[in-house]
Amino acid sequence: MPNESRTFLTLACLFVAVAAAPGAAQSPAEASPVVSPEIAANRDVTLRLRAPYAERVELVSGGDIPGVPMQGGLPLVKGSDGVFAVKLPALAAGAYRYRFAVDGVPTNDPSNPATSESNGNAWSLFYVPGAPFMDTQRVAHGAVAEVYYYSTALGRTRRMHVYTPPGYERSRDAYPVLYLLHGAFDSDDSWSTVGRAGFIVDNLIAAGDARAMIVVMPDGHTTRFGGGVGGLNMADFVRDFDVDIKPYVERTYRVRTDRASTAIAGLSMGGAQTLDIAFGDLASYAYIGVFSSGVFGIGANADWENAHRAALDDAASKRGLKLVWFSTGKDDFLLDTTRATVAMLEKHGFEVVYEESAGGHTWINWREYLAKLAPQLFR
Repeated sequence: MPNESRTFLTLACLFVAVAAAPGAAQSPAEASPVVSPEIAANRDVTLRLRAPYAERVELVSGGDIPGVPMQGGLPLVKGSDGVFAVKLPALAAGAYRYRFAVDGVPTNDPSNPATSESNGNAWSLFYVPGAPFMDTQRVAHGAVAEVYYYSTALGRTRRMHVYTPPGYERSRDAYPVLYLLHGAFDSDDSWSTVGRAGFIVDNLIAAGDARAMIVVMPDGHTTRFGGGVGGLNMADFVRDFDVDIKPYVERTYRVRTDRASTAIAGLSMGGAQTLDIAFGDLASYAYIGVFSSGVFGIGANADWENAHRAALDDAASKRGLKLVWFSTGKDDFLLDTTRATVAMLEKHGFEVVYEESAGGHTWINWREYLAKLAPQLFR
């Protein structure tokens, strides 16, 4: 045997012997896998992170996890194996965003491949089953695609997510379309991940409770938002929507373009954008949904009302409008904005369906609002 081979064999044997010796330290590659998230049958959720050299790890929530403060985080406990862990007891069914702060550094969960994007970052995501309207059920499923388009209004390539219903690829039918807008700090990915929009519509269609439809989820931000960067850019988005998004959808997908087959809805910032878009071209939308929102600043001035007075007072446009639907939680910071907007529309002769729910400004409500609105569309 050549000397090189004898040397390699000797070293290999020595390595195996040392590794097998009692008390030999495990290398990170040999350490047992970290399970995170671990979702128990009673809906307890345990999150873990191996960080043997970290001094402090905290859980940071997207806002929906009970017991996790909005400012700061919930500390994890470090075990002797260098794994930090926290148990979240008996969570309600739903999707939850989270990340860790490792000695102050934001970190997604490396053991969890599921993510949900916001406007400026990505979150780790887990789902607690138990809500049939949004669970992943054994039904026919549609598809959600990332779609890139060139915005002539903004002069750059942009992205949206588009849901097509089960059977769309094999069908020659044209479908009604719902434009579904997200809120501030979120992105076009949000409705289909933390919002569970595809699963909600799948389940409604399978149960016969909603018409098969296409759902278009555009990016409502035209710049990065927050942290002193950018703003809502409402006018820029409305221009992008009117000039590029809606025309792209109508020429690319088999959608019905008549008013009775066109709906638009949005939450928070997206609700305000919904009102701007719909009342800028009211003859094109038969269904309008506003979640946890209204006309921003309506209590301070009448600028929006004055700018849209022609549409507000157009009797012909009112006749083709089938539904104006609002819902906001009783603890939502935009509750007064919603109430004032509903009152303004009613003053101009609109029939508004308004439901106040429990809860606040969270995805816990917005998923349920979509599940309530969708069955009312295109009937």
